[in-house]
Amino acid sequence: MPAWTNVMSRSIGALALVVLLAWGPSTFAQSRDGLSVKQQQEVESLIRDYLKKNPGFVLELLNDAQRFQEDQETTGARAKLIGHSDSLYKDKNAPVGGNPKGDVTIVEFFDYKCPYCKRAVAPLTEFLAKDSKVRLVFKEFPILGPESVVAARAALAARKQGKYSDLHLALMDLKGALTEASVFATAETIGLDVKRLRDDMRSKEIDEMLAANRKLAQALGIKGTPGFVIGDNIVGGMMDQNALRQAVADARVKCATC
Repeated sequence: MPAWTNVMSRSIGALALVVLLAWGPSTFAQSRDGLSVKQQQEVESLIRDYLKKNPGFVLELLNDAQRFQEDQETTGARAKLIGHSDSLYKDKNAPVGGNPKGDVTIVEFFDYKCPYCKRAVAPLTEFLAKDSKVRLVFKEFPILGPESVVAARAALAARKQGKYSDLHLALMDLKGALTEASVFATAETIGLDVKRLRDDMRSKEIDEMLAANRKLAQALGIKGTPGFVIGDNIVGGMMDQNALRQAVADARVKCATC
C-alpha cells in the first residue's frame, strides 16, 4: 500500500473514531466487537456530510500525505547515501573533474549514448567554471547497449595516456551515431594511440570499475542517465545551472551524507 494511502486511511480512521466517540461511551465500547450495518452506514453518512461541509479537510489530508511521502523518500535516500558514501566520494579509481579538493562533490552517472547526458555537459561545465570549489566525480554507467560499453571502456582506458577528460568531452560532443568505429575515430582525432587504447580497454581493472558502478547505481535506485548525487539528494535527469546552484548551496549548508 502506498505511503500516502496509509496516511489517508489513518486520517479517515481518526475521523470515524471521532464520530464514534460523539455517539457516546457505550456505543464506542460496543464497536470493539464490530459495527452493525446500520452503524456503518451512519458513520459513512456522517463522514460524507463532514467532508462536504469541510472540503478543505481533504486538501489538508492530501498535503499531509504528500509531505509524508517526501519525508519517507528523503529519509530513504539519505540512508542509502550514508551506506555507500565511500563508493561515491572516496573511490580512487573514479575520474575526477572540477576542483579535486572542492568543498562539495557532484557525482554524475552517465552514458555516452544518452542525449540528455550530452545536453547536460554545457550547463555542468559552465557551472564548474563559475564555482571553483566544486568537485566532480565521473561514474561511467553504460546502460544503452554495447556501443555505450565500448565508449565507457575507451574513456577509462584513455586515463593511461592522460586523456580521459579529452575523450570524455569529445565523445559527449560526438555528432551522429555512437559506434565502435566512431569511438576509435574520435580517440584518434584527439591524439590517442588507438592500438594502445584497445589493449588497455581489456584490463580487469575496467571490468571491476564498471561492475562497481552498476552495483552502486542499483543500490541507490539510479536506473537511468544522467543521474546525480549532490549532498543528501539523488537527482534523476538533466540539471540546469539554477538547479545545480541550488543543490550545491543546500549541500554547503547541511549535508549528513557527504
